[in-house]
Amino acid sequence: MALRFGLLGSGHWATETHAPALAAAPDAVLAGVWGRNPDRAEALAREHGVRAYRDVDELLADVDAVAISLPPEVQQPLALRAAAAGRHLLLEKPVGLSAADAAAVAREASAAGVASVVFFTYRFVPAVERILEDAAAKGGWDGGRADVLASIFEPGSPYASSEWRRTRGALWDLGPHILSVFLPVLGEVTEVTAMSGPHSTSHALLRHESGAVSTMTLSLDAPPAANGARLGFVGDDGVLTVPVGEILAVNALTRAIGRLAQSASGSRPDPCDATFAAKVNAVLEATQRSMDQGATVAVTPPDLFPAQ
Repeated sequence: MALRFGLLGSGHWATETHAPALAAAPDAVLAGVWGRNPDRAEALAREHGVRAYRDVDELLADVDAVAISLPPEVQQPLALRAAAAGRHLLLEKPVGLSAADAAAVAREASAAGVASVVFFTYRFVPAVERILEDAAAKGGWDGGRADVLASIFEPGSPYASSEWRRTRGALWDLGPHILSVFLPVLGEVTEVTAMSGPHSTSHALLRHESGAVSTMTLSLDAPPAANGARLGFVGDDGVLTVPVGEILAVNALTRAIGRLAQSASGSRPDPCDATFAAKVNAVLEATQRSMDQGATVAVTPPDLFPAQ
């Protein structure tokens, strides 16, 4: 049976990605919309022939799952609220803006027995998943390389007014996508050395438990002529490139919805669940601390177990 979804959010990403994916997914029925802007929520709900809710708890009472398309600091408390109500979670990255935020969602989802999937876009592209599975099985990688430079604050960009992206930068926006690719192949990150550069660029060296060292160079405010994305692994056989060029976000999110439905049906937890997202946030937080302090910082594993 398809899951009845409530969509929380009515901005660009909710309108252009979440709502179309929920409409297309065979495992989902879009049942209602709630947004911080009631007029936009009403317009989005009307476009899809569903109800616009003014009260979040009323929406939660009518659905099986929520898809949240809101800034991280708004998403996190709503995710806790939805999980406590027994609703499965389709979340955006990052899950909150700290390691503690994401760990709290993972704990609540586990305690409530609800399924969760966090939309690390690359991880829902079949070609990328096949490469990662093969690379993890092969092993022996010296490290990974990621260079992703974007210019999202240019006039006309739908993200130009995104306050959390301006204050937290590419580390917290693009970093989760890169880490979602590195971690399953190279293992968890144990320490980070990072610094910031021109154009609010984040540069990070990550040591993994396997001994591999990966690098990330990320910016949301790069010169437009410098835009581009390169991602891959380095080992004895040379460079293994991960294709992250033209990705249709609606198609990837449709697959994420299917994986949430599969997990909710009693299958094992998804590899991109809230627990994995908490590990990603722990690395992001350590990287931020390294940039702020100018020192190598150990990654503290997230607290994923409720206090006894």
